[in-house]
Amino acid sequence: MTQQRIDFVQASPDANKAMYALEAAIAKLGIEPSLLELIRLRASQINGCAFCVDMHTSDARKAGETERRLYAVSVWRETPFFTPRERAVLAWTEALTLMAQAHPSDDAYAALAGELTPAEMVNVTLAIGSINTWNRLAVGFGKMPA
Repeated sequence: MTQQRIDFVQASPDANKAMYALEAAIAKLGIEPSLLELIRLRASQINGCAFCVDMHTSDARKAGETERRLYAVSVWRETPFFTPRERAVLAWTEALTLMAQAHPSDDAYAALAGELTPAEMVNVTLAIGSINTWNRLAVGFGKMPA
């Protein structure tokens, strides 16, 4: 288990304020809260961010997510529990989070474009970028769940 290295919030309050301003903006973009939490949870699972997985599992429950679906997020392709819209967003989340391994495929893009408007595609992509930044802060500086 990684020890906390620095408290990134205390080390740079201005950076933290900027991230919270981004989160406030994302919250106003019209992405349903349950879908935002699925994005945050899946990216955090991939990035191995224990703090964020813990937080976003709890937040997803508050947004109405069921235990059954939460347990299945990491294996969403193998279950019937997710809508085509959610599946397209989860695939896009994985593709962007793992972009260093392979760029997002045309198939992932086509699935996303088939389920979301162009504005929603941009908004979801911003949300994916944001959680990946939070994951890097938390994992990089050893933030642990309380």
